[in-house]
Amino acid sequence: MNGTSHPHGGHTDVQTASISTQGSKIETAEGTIHVQPFRPRGSKHLRAVVSFTPRISAFDRENATSGQDQFRGFYTLFWIAMFLLIIRTFITSYEQNGYPLSLAFASLFSRDAKTLALSDGVLVLSTGMSVLLMKAVKRGWFRYWPFGAVLHYTWMVFTLVAAITWTFNRQWPWVQSGFLTLHAMVMCMKVHSYLAVNGYLSDVHRHAESLERQLRALCVSESEGWEHALEEAQKAREKQETSTEDSPIGTPALLPEGATTKGYAGGNPIAEGLRPRIMAMVEGTPAGSRAATPPLDTTIKEKKPYFTPIESHQHPLFDHPNNKISELAEELGSLEQELTSVGLNRIRWPANVTFTNFADYMLIPTLVYELEYPRTDRIRPTYLFEKTVATFGTFTLLYTVTEHYIMPLTPRPDQSFFRSLIDLALPFMLCYIILFYLIFECICNAFAELSRFADRQFYEDWWNSVTFDEFARKWNKPVHTFFLRHVYASTISSYKISKSSAMWITFLLSAVMHELVMAIVTKKFRMYLFMMQMCQIPMIFLGRLPAIKKNKTLGNVVFWMSLMAGFPLLCVAYVAY
Repeated sequence: MNGTSHPHGGHTDVQTASISTQGSKIETAEGTIHVQPFRPRGSKHLRAVVSFTPRISAFDRENATSGQDQFRGFYTLFWIAMFLLIIRTFITSYEQNGYPLSLAFASLFSRDAKTLALSDGVLVLSTGMSVLLMKAVKRGWFRYWPFGAVLHYTWMVFTLVAAITWTFNRQWPWVQSGFLTLHAMVMCMKVHSYLAVNGYLSDVHRHAESLERQLRALCVSESEGWEHALEEAQKAREKQETSTEDSPIGTPALLPEGATTKGYAGGNPIAEGLRPRIMAMVEGTPAGSRAATPPLDTTIKEKKPYFTPIESHQHPLFDHPNNKISELAEELGSLEQELTSVGLNRIRWPANVTFTNFADYMLIPTLVYELEYPRTDRIRPTYLFEKTVATFGTFTLLYTVTEHYIMPLTPRPDQSFFRSLIDLALPFMLCYIILFYLIFECICNAFAELSRFADRQFYEDWWNSVTFDEFARKWNKPVHTFFLRHVYASTISSYKISKSSAMWITFLLSAVMHELVMAIVTKKFRMYLFMMQMCQIPMIFLGRLPAIKKNKTLGNVVFWMSLMAGFPLLCVAYVAY
């Protein structure tokens, strides 16, 4: 999870601490401590599960860490080998058939292309209904729960059923039907996150307004009115600051046990002790500390710290001497924190409920809605051109491998099962790697550049995975963060179930979605992919055995062998049987 603390233990020399320009890292003599924005104890905010930080992808040419990788030459060798493979394939095809590249495969996804484009446009435009729904909730016409939630889920079911029905009605081949179905699922996930987060914030907003009225009434009954209560709180705050200035300067004191203002650094005492220094700093580095280490990518760098300090969310009556007033003010401050983004623009709900904000969210390559995202300072035309060229080049490679090395070897019922697996294992694995690079490195980064979205970590080093749960976390971060927030964490908080039960539910939903796509693409209902997806759960527990955990190479071999066998196995199962 992003933003968790990673201390190395032991005493920390606070004088060597420095804050990065993102305001989320503390460089110490013994390592880097990552600190998330402050969240009060007991907060149920879904943003506590997922955070966005300015980052660049592993294969980005401006990534200094990847540029220092000792194996970077092998990446260059891979693309040279792929280029030679395409040239050799074109020459062989020309010698045998008289043309370098057949358009037989292209005819599949070019069929009825205008209708597909129009259908997809209608699908995207229909998502704007979610903004109208939230505007109605904002104006108080009805509450999100339960009436708004009913409309929310009704739209999702109708959209998915309509898209699937339309693919069967048009009798599209697997390319068109698979594309529209997958895009409908993506739109449903984006809309679900948008409505779920804004629906939750609408309830928080209503509760905050109620507390504000209670607090003002309490100030009248317990004090001499609102203005007098503010003056008392200001005097108490000044008295507290005076006593703090008289204390020794050096290592900041840790928070007392049981305090409610606990940082979101995983309960680490080092991070909690440093929190006062973090929150006191809005720009720059305090005197006496080292200069902040600049981020790797100067384009993604923020001119000011991305995260805002907790004092900006603290209610003016927080330090009031009356416990009733101060406790109510603390709770109200917590709700204000929930309603306000941690970014530089400090967007507060419901200012975000606009068509412009929604259109921007739809363009950003993420499935998780936030009030505000980290942004780059500009759009780089050369970078955008690079990703566009890479998209078309990688797609050409994918097309060539599919047409020349997979389609001619399509398994038949009378063909040897083992021979089909051997013939298709390498081409499928190559297509999988190329498709991964096409989607997450080319397309996602291109849309991120257009929207100036700064968090480019759409994947992690999934190729080093030892277990399948590690693979599930790393290979597709946008989908993983969606399931983490809106399925795994939501089921735990809403239904009070265990983590293992939430994991089963998450895997079950993922398996159902995968099988639904396969059923639409192949026009067969076999449950093969569903069973293979669910088999990952016992494989996860198998990967946690001491023998596997101690030998990571063995675990990585098992992972790759399973992945390489899985794709041709699915192809043979769905095509031949």
